[in-house]
Amino acid sequence: MNYRLPRFASFALAALLFAAGCRDEKKTTESTTGVQEHKLAKAPVFNADSAYAYVARQVAFGPRVPNSKAHVNTGDWLVREFKKYGLTVREQPFEAMAFDGKMLKSRNIIAQFNPQATRRVAIFSHWDTRPFADKDKEHKNAPLDGACDGASGVGVALEMARVLAAQPDSLQPKVGVDFILFDAEDYGHDDTTQGNLTNQLEALGKDSWCLGSQYWAQNVLPVGYKASYGVLLDMVGAKNGKFSREQLSRQYALPIVGKVWDTAAQLGYSDFFLFKDMGGITDDHVYTNQAGVPTIDIIDTLPFGDETFPAYHHTTQDNMSVIDRRTLKAVGQTLVQVLYGE
Repeated sequence: MNYRLPRFASFALAALLFAAGCRDEKKTTESTTGVQEHKLAKAPVFNADSAYAYVARQVAFGPRVPNSKAHVNTGDWLVREFKKYGLTVREQPFEAMAFDGKMLKSRNIIAQFNPQATRRVAIFSHWDTRPFADKDKEHKNAPLDGACDGASGVGVALEMARVLAAQPDSLQPKVGVDFILFDAEDYGHDDTTQGNLTNQLEALGKDSWCLGSQYWAQNVLPVGYKASYGVLLDMVGAKNGKFSREQLSRQYALPIVGKVWDTAAQLGYSDFFLFKDMGGITDDHVYTNQAGVPTIDIIDTLPFGDETFPAYHHTTQDNMSVIDRRTLKAVGQTLVQVLYGE
């Protein structure tokens, strides 16, 4: 999905993050907490081939940069796909100013499975792509395919929606599920790679990242929306993906972190879901938490060393060559299992 630079929270969130340099906040520490074993409920199979195809279909549209034809076409396709599976779909159009002053025509997409259910779980992701590969050594101004950073989270969400819709009423989970896809998440200013550019939003005291989730948090849709918890999927499809337990996730939704990581371990996915704690990252979950939905972030980060994100991050390497069905399966099957455990 998104992940731009190691953009870490500031302003009101500063108190939740380490006071020392942001660059170090992603470092992980080994946890001594053991896996909480519990009997797993019977859950349907998450099809990694199908999820991979959803990722590839998005990439085939081209970079999904706001204001582009590929962006419009992809959004229209996403709406059709969710409706095809019988979900209730709402679109939330909005216009937001980017850090460079451009006005971005954007839309959030909300698709509800079992909308009449009182208890709900939200699956968040972003569907746009970064307009410039500013971490790329040769093509810094090229747009990204965003195969992992954007398309992978959406691909997992679409496959989850397909699986849920395929179940007879007697085999559906006991909770409603809302797939909420944010737009204009990845059009932010990275001061480590774009120091020559002015961030016009900084003077206004605004975050240049996560514009769609910021808008949604201020204009929650459906109106009065409540969920027991949310899971943000960001960069969840790359080979050898590593997901550590991010600080804001632990701050706002520690029981959900435990539930997801323990379930992954029981399913045999501890090589992906590491029992390591990491620092805070500014991502869409910052704003969904502010909106009252306790949300965790599943995002591919490097567990050791000075770099926060893998080498493909914000480069032209983020194409279908990095996508691995095993990673998609680990994330998707874990989340389906969590839903069926409710």
